[in-house]
Amino acid sequence: MPDVVVYRPGTGEPPARDTIPARYRWDLGSICRDWDEWRGLYAQLEAAIDAFKRFQGTLSQGGSQLLAAFRAMDEMGALSYRVWYFAALQYDEDQRLNEINARRQQVQILFAKQHQASSWFNPELLAIPIDTVRGWMEADPTLAVYRFAIESLFHEQEHVLDAEGERLLSYVGRFNSVPNDSYSALTTADMKFPTIGLSSGASVTLTYGQYRALLETNRNQDDRAAAYRAFHQLYADNQNTYAALYNGVLQRDWFHAQARGYGSTLEAALHGDDIPTSVVENLIAVTKQGVEPLRRYHRLRRRVLGLDSYKLFDVFVPLVEHDARYPYDDVGDWIVDSVLPLGAEYQKRVRAAFDGRWIDVFENAGKRSGAYSAPVYGSHPYMLLNYNETLDAVFTLAHEMGHSMHTMLSHEAQPFVYAGYTIFVAEVPSTLNEALFLDLMLERVAHPRERAVLLQHAIDSIASTFYTQVMFADFELQAHRLVEQDQPVTADTLNGIYAALLRDYYGDVIDDEERSRLTWARIPHFFSTPYYVYQYATCFASTASLMQSLRSGEAADRADGVNRYLSLLRAGGSDYPMKLLSRAGVDLSQPDTVRAVASELDMLVSRLEKELVES
Repeated sequence: MPDVVVYRPGTGEPPARDTIPARYRWDLGSICRDWDEWRGLYAQLEAAIDAFKRFQGTLSQGGSQLLAAFRAMDEMGALSYRVWYFAALQYDEDQRLNEINARRQQVQILFAKQHQASSWFNPELLAIPIDTVRGWMEADPTLAVYRFAIESLFHEQEHVLDAEGERLLSYVGRFNSVPNDSYSALTTADMKFPTIGLSSGASVTLTYGQYRALLETNRNQDDRAAAYRAFHQLYADNQNTYAALYNGVLQRDWFHAQARGYGSTLEAALHGDDIPTSVVENLIAVTKQGVEPLRRYHRLRRRVLGLDSYKLFDVFVPLVEHDARYPYDDVGDWIVDSVLPLGAEYQKRVRAAFDGRWIDVFENAGKRSGAYSAPVYGSHPYMLLNYNETLDAVFTLAHEMGHSMHTMLSHEAQPFVYAGYTIFVAEVPSTLNEALFLDLMLERVAHPRERAVLLQHAIDSIASTFYTQVMFADFELQAHRLVEQDQPVTADTLNGIYAALLRDYYGDVIDDEERSRLTWARIPHFFSTPYYVYQYATCFASTASLMQSLRSGEAADRADGVNRYLSLLRAGGSDYPMKLLSRAGVDLSQPDTVRAVASELDMLVSRLEKELVES
């Protein structure tokens, strides 16, 4: 049997992709065998889009015709996943490849045509009395599969335009992604990463992965400061361009909100999922009232680190010496072990992801930054990582695995129309997977120093997944309200909002750093998925509630908690997200659900103080 080639990431320039062994690179063959098959699927989708026109003007003929139209849309949707992701995932392997980018843009153009070809559907269906459609569903169980899709469309009826209005809005589709595509090009394909010298005499190129690793592992404050300032200078030098791109996002969102008759961009973003705007507004308000445990943690950090000044580039470095690296080849078994509370079948699925080349593991030249799980319908999920062997990278892997398991269970249990799930639920399984992994690690370590490291990670998870995301949501809401109130959007304005938020959340615990006010410019979610980040916080609160059942001392309570949780994952998008969470035992309408996170943080900080004394 041939020896297994092991790869470990370095600290210099990212390597060429083909120098990384194949077993660490995803195999996209389950989407398409090659570009010839992709062209065939593209042609099928193009033909399906053209054929869909024949349904226009026929929906009122009866339930069978409506069912046929829904099934035709399902066919287009299933093809869209494969056509899009085969091109998009290859583009993310190396975003310098213009030929692949051209194919990706070709799909985007086809999607705009698909939107235009189907823009008549909602207005035509809404012109039929809902009682008539309900009668059709009562008479035909196969049509009744689409009940929630139909009922939720009528829920949005007042915001759906007539056929001509929808047709005009469909033409805007091809412009919607321009701000984010421009941002992506500026921050990836055209980014020239700086190289800095360290106090050790070594030099490091500040790619996204290496920059984050340096802030998390380098114990020399001057090195961290140099990295932070050099990295953010990239954004300072182009801050007016970033502000112009973000203004494009804000103006686009306000245009769509007004065109559809919403009172605000927040209402427009939440209405489809039947989430009251008060959920976000109360989340922000209650979190701001509970920032003292966060400040207490950073006071502890400043004291333990012995720093005269304490800035944002100091918030990631471990409080105790912990130079351990976590080779990718070691962590798979740990993550499989950690999900044992969810059952053997769930474990089996996780193992398949590691063994089946579903994961693109390491950073390479031109590769997209960050991490994600791609929900490829008709195949299996794919995970993109930029694994750098830090503890944070291990938890990121556990996080994305949670998304992938959600996708698998949803796709298996639901018809295509409900196979996708809303963002509002999406971060629950990812954060829950992280919580299970933390429990496993805390159980296995014995030394107070090791427990301190893991407790710090748990605290940092609350700080980043809850408090920081609420602060980001606060920024987004204030920025969107600028355009809603006809106020100018400039780099100075956005910098001012962000600087004020740093004071609101951290008070005087973190010292001012001029470049910190530019941090908004390096948050991809602001440009790609507005009003997304608050859901990290609501999902974190939901996870805390679900974990209470999974950690219960009673076997029956644990079994019930697992069943409710897995039922949530299998439910996909078959109902409104707050209803799905309610069935799983989570009530996000209660402020106490948010306050409980602050209480948990306070408890963890007290426990960390104890472990630090003992270590």
